[in-house]
Amino acid sequence: MARTRQPEVSNDILRLVTQIRALLGKGEELPSERVLAVQLNVNRHRLRLALDKMREAAELPRPVIRRNDPPILKGDVVVQETNALEVIELRMVLEPAIVRLAAIRASPVQIAKILEAATTPSGVARSTGDIAFHKLLADSSGNQLAASLYAFLRHVGADQRLHIPATTQITRERIQMRDREHRAIAEAIASRSPDAAEQNMRAHLRRVQREIADRLNPVATT
Repeated sequence: MARTRQPEVSNDILRLVTQIRALLGKGEELPSERVLAVQLNVNRHRLRLALDKMREAAELPRPVIRRNDPPILKGDVVVQETNALEVIELRMVLEPAIVRLAAIRASPVQIAKILEAATTPSGVARSTGDIAFHKLLADSSGNQLAASLYAFLRHVGADQRLHIPATTQITRERIQMRDREHRAIAEAIASRSPDAAEQNMRAHLRRVQREIADRLNPVATT
């Protein structure tokens, strides 16, 4: 009976396996794939090939997959793998859909609250007013999963490890501009106009995205 030919393993994968064995030989616990790839100066695809080779040889345990348990997103883990731009990118995917649903499903009471929250009350912190408004939109979508995903996303975005210091002082004019954008969204929902609500939300989030990008890459002034 002919033997099944085993796939050849390249020399660089074998060298990676040797490096990983050396780490284990020192009694070190292997870090996450992302951290280990940086530590070994290799891309994650090649690292996974080396790890798979070691698992085949029973040198490493195989990942445990619990098929009956739902996946749980842990904010602390997610924060370590993301950044502020990724957060706003995902908001740009999720929130336009949320406001479309809110324009169709929000109750009169919810609409009244949205219209009221669109203007930041005096004495309320800018971030507090912003989160309260967007949370009302999510809660008014009539989709509990969307509201939960949005809450988790903002929880990740609020983590101090993702905080980007403002390059300029937050003025009353900037708060008023944000409020105008919020009111445009709120009025579209009150008018039961999903298209306008989505359009205004996209415009609002594009401005927020530009603001974040400017903070990450401030233009030097002379």
